[in-house]
Amino acid sequence: MPCYNAAPYVEEAIASVLRQTYPDTEIIVIDDGSRDTSPDIVGDLVKAHPGRIQLKHQNHLGPYPARNLGLHHARGEFVAFLDADDWWREDCLEKLLHTLQHNNADLTYCGWQNIGKHAASEEPYIPPAYESGDPAAAFLRGCPWPIHAALIRRTVIEAVEGFSERRFSSMDYDLWLRILAHTTNILLVPEVLAFYRWHGSDQISAAKWRQVLDAVQVRRDFITRFPGMVTHLSSETIYELVDGQLLKEAYRAYWKRDLANAQKLFRAAFTARAWRTRDLKYLLPAILPTRIFQGLVGLLDKPRGIGQ
Repeated sequence: MPCYNAAPYVEEAIASVLRQTYPDTEIIVIDDGSRDTSPDIVGDLVKAHPGRIQLKHQNHLGPYPARNLGLHHARGEFVAFLDADDWWREDCLEKLLHTLQHNNADLTYCGWQNIGKHAASEEPYIPPAYESGDPAAAFLRGCPWPIHAALIRRTVIEAVEGFSERRFSSMDYDLWLRILAHTTNILLVPEVLAFYRWHGSDQISAAKWRQVLDAVQVRRDFITRFPGMVTHLSSETIYELVDGQLLKEAYRAYWKRDLANAQKLFRAAFTARAWRTRDLKYLLPAILPTRIFQGLVGLLDKPRGIGQ
């Protein structure tokens, strides 16, 4: 559990682990240089639950270096990740572990629910059973589940050498892709067992343009490193799932008039040559300085009177 300035939430997150119906768990909290009372809150919980919780420290390196540090100290045969502002249903680990062991799987995953006024939707969501279809194509369409909605054998995590720290906003997506290349022995637990708290624009997932660029790059890396995983896909499908996402997300941002994200994504699509001639009327203005680009779009949005 990475923890950075999570004082309002971290006790609830840890409590959701302590309440698990599967009791044989260790909780490793990595304080990432918090400047609030998070370390004190966790320290008190360490004292109150001796042997159950470890508290480690690092100097604000980010959540994925924190998770790698936690993996270094983990002793369990199975590993799950939980952020300091999220939580699990009390039977989450029991159900994931039962399905994993009963079927000799390498990874189990579940449904989740976004909570908070900043969430795009608070509807509970259960993902498809990727193992029953084409998991490579499905994973290339998008990150299959959030960081806290899966249980993995520790040997699998070690085989892929933990988290890469190259693409900050897509390191969990990168991990799931690399695990898929290592094993397709995964199983869905079709219940909502994990809860993801949306509470502000400073979350990684709120930086849309960076998230899109990082996600496209980890897709490219997956195809480059594991070409055998995509030999059944046509070049058109691969384009649609990878570089085609740049233009798709650029247009999505543009029509919402989220011009800061749209401009960066149009520029990335232009550089990647992920466009057709008809797209140039949107791409070429985006190459101009930001103020001019936004001014041109503003002219398009300006109401016109009769005869104008």
